[in-house]
Amino acid sequence: MTEHPTSHEGRQPLAARPQERTRPRQRDAAVAAAAAATAIPAPAKGPAAAAPDPQAATRREGDRLRFVGAATRRIARGIDLDEIVLGLCRASVPTFSDAILVYLRDPLPVGDERPVSPFVLRLRRSDRLRLTDEETESLSETERLRLPAVDPQADLMPAAELCEVRPGSALAEVLRGVRPVFGDSAAARVALPELLGADRTVPSGHRVILAPLRGRRRVIGAAVFLRGAERPAFEANDLLVAAQLATHTALGIDKAVLYGREAYIADELQRTMLPDSLPQPTGVKLASRYLPAAETARVGGDWYDAIPLPGSRVALVVGDVMGHSMTSAAIMGQLRTTAQTLAGLDLPPQEVLHHLDEQAQRLGSDRMATCLYAVYDPVAHRITVANAGHPPPVLLHLGGRAEVLRVPPGAPIGVGGVDFEAVELDAPAGATLLLYTDGLVESRLRDVWTGIELLRERLAATARLTGPDHSPPLEALCDDVLDMLGPGDRDDDIALLAARFDGIAPSDVAYWFLDPDESAPGRARRLARRALGRWGLDDLSDSVELLISEVVTNAVRYAERPVTLRLLRTETLRCEVGDDSPQLPRQRRAKDMDENGRGLFLVNRLARRWGATRLSTGKVVWFEMPVRG
Repeated sequence: MTEHPTSHEGRQPLAARPQERTRPRQRDAAVAAAAAATAIPAPAKGPAAAAPDPQAATRREGDRLRFVGAATRRIARGIDLDEIVLGLCRASVPTFSDAILVYLRDPLPVGDERPVSPFVLRLRRSDRLRLTDEETESLSETERLRLPAVDPQADLMPAAELCEVRPGSALAEVLRGVRPVFGDSAAARVALPELLGADRTVPSGHRVILAPLRGRRRVIGAAVFLRGAERPAFEANDLLVAAQLATHTALGIDKAVLYGREAYIADELQRTMLPDSLPQPTGVKLASRYLPAAETARVGGDWYDAIPLPGSRVALVVGDVMGHSMTSAAIMGQLRTTAQTLAGLDLPPQEVLHHLDEQAQRLGSDRMATCLYAVYDPVAHRITVANAGHPPPVLLHLGGRAEVLRVPPGAPIGVGGVDFEAVELDAPAGATLLLYTDGLVESRLRDVWTGIELLRERLAATARLTGPDHSPPLEALCDDVLDMLGPGDRDDDIALLAARFDGIAPSDVAYWFLDPDESAPGRARRLARRALGRWGLDDLSDSVELLISEVVTNAVRYAERPVTLRLLRTETLRCEVGDDSPQLPRQRRAKDMDENGRGLFLVNRLARRWGATRLSTGKVVWFEMPVRG
């Protein structure tokens, strides 16, 4: 079998990277091997052997303890599976052994999962000491004399990539015994060929220790330590060293696998709870970005949302649950769902935050989050904003001026017993509103207000590039904002929501109040006909008059106050009929002899879209018709 100078040849999941085997590392390994060869000498054998030296034995034991301490610290520094296995290899070669093979169960069981059958071990990583002539010549004469005699062409690691551990086999018995064994023991002499492969054997004169890797509940792999023929033989105490290395490695792998699974689940949970795509409401364009936290922080609880509301309005939401865990992601999903439900009730922004605060308290006393909730009205060109401890939004005007909006800061959601305040601000056409979480502006290198000022300057600089008469493209603007993050700045996840206010011109809006009497449907038809003629949409008159008549008739039947009728002309023609009755209409199938019940059936067949939304003062029934040409 041919072997790569730094790793086992084959398609193993983790091959040693070339950049990890630089020449300085090989020189250090050679020096360490020379020191190890004299630090733990082999005991003298034969009749001419001298009497044991107690001081030498004490030194050897001290060396072993120091080696075990350094090796376990190196293994413990690993965060993920790859780093832990690499730490074992780097700690073992060349100080403890000339070569090492690390086998892990494939697939690795996670936590209390029941392992799959059959029991298969895969060669995860191999490492060995290799010295070239050039590297040997760079050592001093004393270091060369102390080096173990390693043949560069010798195959110290004959091994198959996969091994199936059959129940009742010698290998299964050794692994079940947990304790490391010498390669020349009766059990290991049978188990090693099963592990390495039937046609592969350990070269003559080489010493081997076979150490099972046992995690918290079960054996998850095996490590094979090999020494060359010229290296001092393993002693009995070296079995204890191998046991320590194997135990720390197995427990580290167990934790890494559990941590990796939790991080994966939390990341998937958060991503599935974020919107797949943004709506396309009338009068506003939207763009968003989400960046997960760095590896050290893992998943958080940032979210954003855009929710269409009655009257062509849209709710813009951004929030941040405190903490970085799967719990934070789950709470984020619950708060986002609650916000969507409250938005569907068309509550004022401050009332939405109040109910979110109550929901957070029901979830637990320590469930806290920041949130900013804004409602944009494209007809009035106004935006209403309420804040719960969140960084303020930034408004980029058409001329290039970037403004940090002055909104009441409010207390975070979950504090309880506080009131939230909403402010109404101008939202001129062509302006862009940027909502974000604190991960964009705050880091270990700067405070939140310094980051907000940098964001404001970045937006203004981007707007100057597009000129005073054009707004920067939304997607490019989001990318440019994220570019302000330098390396190492992102220790929190980031949610970003950008809204370009186009608005609806007053000339494209028609609005009337109708008395709730039997003349209302006829008056609604006449008003709609005149508005459509003014807009050049006479071809829609017949269909629109029919549908408006049906919806207004249904509204008048239950209304006690004047009924509202509004027409909006954009890419589509939207008709909205509002009344003070909270009961939502439901489409039903009318029988042949019924005199009513067919109004919504006609709306459903003729309109492109329709719906009904309950308001705090009643309801709105709306439908949309395509504008031809």
